[in-house]
Amino acid sequence: MYRAEGLTKVFPGGIRAVGGIDLKIGAGERVAFIGPSGAGKTTLFRLLNLTLKPTVGRLWVAGQDVVHLHGAALRAARRKIGTIYQQHNLVPRLHVVHNVLAGRLGAWSTPRALLSLLRPVEVEVVHRALQQVGIPEKLYARTDELSGGQQQRVAIARVLLQDPDVILADEPVSSVDPTLAVSIVRLLTDISRATGKSLVVNLHSVDLALACFPRIIGLREGKILFDAPPESLQEETLAALYQGAPAAGSAQGTLDASSDPVSTCRPLPRV
Repeated sequence: MYRAEGLTKVFPGGIRAVGGIDLKIGAGERVAFIGPSGAGKTTLFRLLNLTLKPTVGRLWVAGQDVVHLHGAALRAARRKIGTIYQQHNLVPRLHVVHNVLAGRLGAWSTPRALLSLLRPVEVEVVHRALQQVGIPEKLYARTDELSGGQQQRVAIARVLLQDPDVILADEPVSSVDPTLAVSIVRLLTDISRATGKSLVVNLHSVDLALACFPRIIGLREGKILFDAPPESLQEETLAALYQGAPAAGSAQGTLDASSDPVSTCRPLPRV
């Protein structure tokens, strides 16, 4: 799904946020990035969802070289990538059905998009997406009346309507409580397994990443420090990743070598 060679992003003033990353992520893979604040995770995600262009390096998405794309070709490439953000990026005053339908905007004409604001179309498709994320009864609720966890589920349903090849989730649970965090991450991994879509998540919680993902990539100072299954990671490796910076979630302890990283990600009751 992704191949990067020497991917580098330098911002004005010489700030190197991402420095020379080589990376491959296959179709259907579930990968979690972890690392301290300022490690470059969000910048890397913006490179992967094509909202930033690299300063140096090459990037392929589904076999297509995307670095020099512009206009319609760039928009078409972006439609293959669904992004879930920390702050949901929903329109608060609109109903849930309208926010979910925003997942279709990349494929719709402007007149059809405007018409959907007056008279929602594909309502049954939206309802099915909301069933998948566990809140079908919120179809016509105002989005700003939902809890934070419910709003994140609306954002996930919006990505389902977009039907991308890969789902990128940048700190998708940092604004919800731990109980909901496990439920939302489990929902994302279930969707990935059921649909075959690649899932790439940036997580602040080390424990959640270790418990829910079969591949963990540690990022520090814009570089990959390790890329390994959770059962192979030692306390010393995790400590080195966060040395000099507080780790959110616990960076202490590792999974037993015999444990299954998927089965240990148990869904908790929804709130």
